Parts: sequence; C-alpha cells; structure tokens
Amino acid sequence: MNLTDDLLGEMWYWAAWAVWLPLFAHSVWRAPWKRFRESEQSNLWLGMVVLLILVWSLKAGVKPGLSLHLLGANVFTLAFGPHLAFIGLSLVTLGITLNGAAGGFAFAANALLLAGVSVFVAHQLYRLVARLLPPHFFIYVFVNAFLCGGLVIMAVGLASTLLLGAAGAYSWAYLFDEYFLYYLLLAFSEAWLSGMVLTLFVVYRPNWVDSFEDSRYLSDK
Repeated sequence: MNLTDDLLGEMWYWAAWAVWLPLFAHSVWRAPWKRFRESEQSNLWLGMVVLLILVWSLKAGVKPGLSLHLLGANVFTLAFGPHLAFIGLSLVTLGITLNGAAGGFAFAANALLLAGVSVFVAHQLYRLVARLLPPHFFIYVFVNAFLCGGLVIMAVGLASTLLLGAAGAYSWAYLFDEYFLYYLLLAFSEAWLSGMVLTLFVVYRPNWVDSFEDSRYLSDK
C-alpha cells in the first residue's frame, strides 16, 4: 500500500486515474448528503477522516509500496454506506499524499486500492451476510464487524500484491513470501479494531451506524 510515483509504469497510473475519477464523481452524485444536516453526523465523518489520516501515517515497511498499516475501511463503510465511505477514504488517501507518505501521481492508484477495493469488499460482505445469516445482534458484531474487518484488509493486501506483481515492481515470490503473508497478522489487528469500534457504536450510539437498525437486529430477539 502507499504506492510511490516511480514504482509502477506510467500507464498503470493513468489507467488508475481513468477509473478513479468517474467512480469518485458517481459517489459524490449518489452520496446521501442530507445525512450531514445533523452536525453530529458531519462531525463524526470528518473526525473519522482525520483519525484515519493519522492511522494510515503510522506504517511499517522497508521497501517502496510495501508498507503496512491498519485500514478502518469496514467501520467507515458500515457507518456511512459505500458512497460516503469511498469519498471519505479518498480524502484520507489525499491526506497521506500531502504529508509525503504516498506519491501524488500515484494518488488514484492508492485511492482505488485503499478506498475502492476496501469499500467494495466491505459493502459486498455486508450484503452477503444479510442475505445468508439471520439478523441477530451477535451476528452483526462478530461477523459484520470482527470477521469482515479482517477479510477486508486481506482483500486489499491481495489486490496490492497482484497489482505489484502484474506491474513487475517486485517478483511474485518476494511479494507472497515477504509481503502478503504479513496481512494475515495485520488482519487480526484490523478485525479487533473494527469489531471494538463498531460494538461501541451500536451499543452507545446506534444512530452513528447506517447499516445497523434496532428493528432488524434487536426486536423480538
């Protein structure tokens, strides 16, 4: 994650811009901005953006583009839905780009990996769990919040590995032996973070979580 400007070929970066721009415009158009009429909601959204800029800036790694950090994307997606989450995480990507943690030309590629892939996977996992499992509070906490949080960052790690390998930035053997395997460890931390935050939200501030409804997860349980 956190690609630099000279890590991939120029074609890859231009292709990323061609994909990210319409996706971002679509999310801006479809986002439920009326939710921000309540200052509490807008403050929460902005607070999460600022906090994640700090979290993403705390990274570990020894080679360009192979840094590791917690993501928080599952929390953002379940709390605000896919469109506001994609916009917010794109702003987080912009924040780490401005503070020098990632390349400016590589911004779109980073945004697609860190925001696009993570939000898409988080939202699809939420829909899959809602369709296959009963609507129960503990299902939401242990599956949607904990398990899916770990799966989301694993998906981002896999997407990053495949991109770096396809672009020839590093050898496939090195990427899978020295990079992707560490996502297995990071997934435990991400799952714990996602589960803890979302559990606190749904217990004390359920109105902060767009995907959680008392009538669905608590009524008649």
